[in-house]
Formats: sequence, C-alpha cells, structure tokens
Amino acid sequence: MSEKQSREAYILDLLAKDGSLSVAALSRDLGVSEVTIRTNLRDLEARGLLLRTHGGAQASSFQTVLERQRHHMAEKERIAAVAASLVEDGDSLMVEAGTTTALLLKSLLGRQGLQVVTNSTLTIPAARLNPGLRLIVTGGLFHHETESFIGSKALDTIRDYNVRLAFIGTDGFTAERGLTTQFAEGADAIRAMHARAEETWLLADSSKYGRAGFVNVLPLHDVAGVITDSGIGEESVAALRELGVQVLIA
Repeated sequence: MSEKQSREAYILDLLAKDGSLSVAALSRDLGVSEVTIRTNLRDLEARGLLLRTHGGAQASSFQTVLERQRHHMAEKERIAAVAASLVEDGDSLMVEAGTTTALLLKSLLGRQGLQVVTNSTLTIPAARLNPGLRLIVTGGLFHHETESFIGSKALDTIRDYNVRLAFIGTDGFTAERGLTTQFAEGADAIRAMHARAEETWLLADSSKYGRAGFVNVLPLHDVAGVITDSGIGEESVAALRELGVQVLIA
C-alpha cells in the first residue's frame, strides 16, 4: 500500500468512527502538510467517499453504506455465494437494496442469460463486469442512506415484471415478528418484489436475528427460505424451521 493509500484508509476509518474531521488535526496526526491533506480529501470527494467542509470533511451517505457493507463482510460474501447457487442460467430475479443482497451480483459473474430487476445502485459495479446479465434499474426517488430507489416510480417498475426468484434484505428478523425495517418505503419495495416472484429468499447475516426495526415488512412464513450464517445458533434455526421456513447456513 502506498503512502497516499495509507492516508486515505486512515481518513476513511476516522470518518467512519467520528463522522467528521479537520485538516489541521489530520496534518498533525499524519505528519504531512495541510496542502497534502486537502489534496487527499479532494480525491476522496471526487470518488463519492466523503464531503469536504470548511477546514475539514464529513462522511458521505455512500461512505456510510460502504462501512455497513464491511460489517460481517466474510459472512455476507458466503451468504451471497449460497444465494447464487439457487440461480440458474436464463433465470429472472429481483434484488432488493441492501449491503448483503448487493454482493449477490458479484457471485453471479460468468452466469448467462440472467435478467435482474433491482432498486439498488450498489449492484451496478458488478453488473458492468457481467455481459451475460441484463440489469433493469427501477428509477424513482433516490434514497441516500441505502443507495436505493424508492417511491411510486420504483414500485411501478417492479410491478411491470414477473420473476422466479426475489432476494431481499432486512434490518431485523425474528420468528415472532418476521421481517422488519427502519423505513416504510423500503418495506413497500420488499413487498412489491415478493408479490412478483415465485420464491422470495431473505439474505441476512446472523447479527440481524432478534432485532426488530420500526416497520413490519413480511411474516417469515411468506418467504421460501432464509440464508444466514452459523452465528444464528441451533435454537433459532429450529424456531424458524417450525414456521416451515427453509434455513440455509453459509
């Protein structure tokens, strides 16, 4: 890693922890000039990773999403790989916004004849690398915190298509309360995808189990299955299976 890359990593880690920083403090801590720090901040802003302020910088919503994706990253990548094993060449699917669901398209590299409907901008980089994938992005009102499109335009686009598989995420799920999330528009998108799919699969790492978001989304018995990691525990798996839900451990 170069000195510039090391400074950038330090800056992004500090922003993830504190939310804002100053040029003067960075110059002192890193032992470089304020001109060098401003250059680094300008480069990071151009990549959408922070927002420059007078005398410093603050975290961007995109950086916040990236930091969430790094949490439990190994588990999320394994979950995405198991989800990809359910997909066949020529399949049609919907991928809902989320840091785990976005990794699914990376695991689909090399597949042929796929048609994917999504409201997530996080899926686009992997889609660029896969010529065998046709990506349909809904459009609509852009929601910064989730890097997704929401609202009536997004819902209308989702309802225009029928797919075999829908892959959705959640902010929390329990056997009793089902799937929950923090904002109503996200719940609307999940329900719309579920209604247009033959099977709906929840992709969620084990840290989401036992947590309840503000908005109810779907009861667990409405999904075909849950793909999660071994951290969920045997008792929780048994409780989910009692509801008739398949549980796949990544």
